[in-house]
Amino acid sequence: MTLDALVRRDRSIAAAGLAALAILAWLFLINMSRTMVSMEMPDGTRMAMPMPEAWTPGQFALMVLMWVVMMVAMMVPSAAPMILTFATINRRRAESGGRAVPTAVFLAGYLVMWSAFSVIATLLQWGLQSIALLAPETLAVTPIAGAIALFAAGLWQLTPLKYVCLARCQSPLGFVLQEWREGAPGAFVMGLRHGAFCVGCCWMLMALLFVAGVMNLLWVATIAAFVLVEKITPPGRAVSRIAGVVLLAWGAWVLARAVVL
Repeated sequence: MTLDALVRRDRSIAAAGLAALAILAWLFLINMSRTMVSMEMPDGTRMAMPMPEAWTPGQFALMVLMWVVMMVAMMVPSAAPMILTFATINRRRAESGGRAVPTAVFLAGYLVMWSAFSVIATLLQWGLQSIALLAPETLAVTPIAGAIALFAAGLWQLTPLKYVCLARCQSPLGFVLQEWREGAPGAFVMGLRHGAFCVGCCWMLMALLFVAGVMNLLWVATIAAFVLVEKITPPGRAVSRIAGVVLLAWGAWVLARAVVL
């Protein structure tokens, strides 16, 4: 088998694995959402996530798992170009005498960073619920808190640091060539570094899940689609700036409504 054929095979296998992982994560979220919808009170309100203020360790772990699966569903598709680029270069270097490393090692490093973010998001969820800023029925914050989140996300979209992180995510080949490290430990570190840039790029967008409801799957899909578009568009700040202005305007509208009502 020629090198090009081996590269295409490895990319196909990696792409199929990533697709399967994302699909399984989405099926998990859909099933969880359906379970929540079925948990209705006699007055018609949903008991979406009946979590007391004092969470048990098991309940905290369940929430972390929910966030991790949600991050997998949202972020693996947008990370696919980077992961497939790693698989391609890894195969070519292996054929040239380098050490072959499973692509899953790079992916594991990437997911470790988003798992760490998931722990922080769960702590934030617990904190917001403890001070009565998060409705347990919908997992959405109060209008004023939502407006603050929209303002913060809009401002972050306009910062230079956001663009620094986004630029590293928009150039898979450049990232892999600049960050290449040999062996499985090196591939894991590469995944960690890419995950760190990805979290830096998207963490405020993920915080917007609290605005419309953490388990609002339409909102989850919308944010995931925007992240994908933002990463695959040609390098530049146009998409980020437009999104930033839209989020600021949306925050002002939500705040105005909250004050008037």
